[in-house]
Amino acid sequence: MKIIKNACLHTMAGDIFKNGVIAFDDKIRYVGTDMPEISDTDEVIDAHGNIVMPGLIDAHCHVGMFEDSLGFEGDDGNEDTDPVMPQLRAIDGINPFDRAFYDAVCAGVTTVVTGPGSANPVGGQFAAVKTYGNCVDDMVIKAPVAMKMALGENPKVVYNEKSQAPVTRMGTMSLIRELFIKAREYKKQLDLYNSDKENNQKPDFDIKYDAMIPVLNKEIPVKIHAHRADDICSAIRIGKEFDVNVTIEHCTDGDRIADILEREGLPINLGPTFGDRSKPELKNLSYTTYKNLSERGLSVAIITDHPEITVDNLPFCAVMAVKNGMREELALLGITANSARNCGILDRVGTLEVGKDADIAIFSQLPTRFDAVCLMTFIDGKCVYEKDRMESTK
Repeated sequence: MKIIKNACLHTMAGDIFKNGVIAFDDKIRYVGTDMPEISDTDEVIDAHGNIVMPGLIDAHCHVGMFEDSLGFEGDDGNEDTDPVMPQLRAIDGINPFDRAFYDAVCAGVTTVVTGPGSANPVGGQFAAVKTYGNCVDDMVIKAPVAMKMALGENPKVVYNEKSQAPVTRMGTMSLIRELFIKAREYKKQLDLYNSDKENNQKPDFDIKYDAMIPVLNKEIPVKIHAHRADDICSAIRIGKEFDVNVTIEHCTDGDRIADILEREGLPINLGPTFGDRSKPELKNLSYTTYKNLSERGLSVAIITDHPEITVDNLPFCAVMAVKNGMREELALLGITANSARNCGILDRVGTLEVGKDADIAIFSQLPTRFDAVCLMTFIDGKCVYEKDRMESTK
């Protein structure tokens, strides 16, 4: 058992303990102010009043999929040979030895929700993984965690260059609809067969339609890349038309339709925001969107879209959101509990609560402050990063 004492403990579940104590092995066993009984085998870590929080979560990135400094050899995020590829699995493309994983733990980021890029209207399955490990199978929190789809400029550009559909927004939506309609019929036939195998014929296996069953069952959401306001509305339309759960990814034009987003109440994974306006659909890029959407009661997560912004800069994204008017407590939720909630993994990570994974970060200040430094990072109770050796006794 490890015990961190003398902590300014931000649980992100509502409680803040000024002189807090947290005890854990691979799971969190105690959170509060009372010092538990210590055995000879326990390790006690004195936080010296520093901030102790749940490990940070990047709710939308491509860590391990577009690998640092490897070029084409490490680019496994876009299988742009077919515009509709729901059967692709992020876990088959993630390299746990990508340097970005080490950069993440050094910044206190313990979970990344990573997967295919946005070249295809239907890109494949995202996975939620820990940022420490040698084999992706041992790092998985949930896979699949979402189905990636993309609207707007990216699929248009990619397939226009190939002289292949889709080259318009209409074409992109048509391909997505076709997939949903065929997958829904496939699921119907499969359900009939499973309910009465003697009197119904089993449909021929189709890997694309089979991959859509968790979406149709509302076990995972559709993670829809949408920057422009009309694309965001199209994402909302898809969700309603096929009665599936949707999260809005990027949401650059969110301010322009804030009333619609408030009405619909969909989870929003917002960003990346610093950097150049490199394409037309980013022309309204602004940090004020974080303030304006979060204050409408929406569950806003702050994302890097790594490698667009490198994953170790997730805290800095929160710093900039606060600098531009986002309330600090909402920015902190945007890199912890809201990120977990938006991705359906709040039962495991995102807050410091008894029974959850012992993914913990110690910071010199709140990570929403520019001068904050990550001092220690724990994943599943194991110390995977330590900047400066802190007082530790056995």
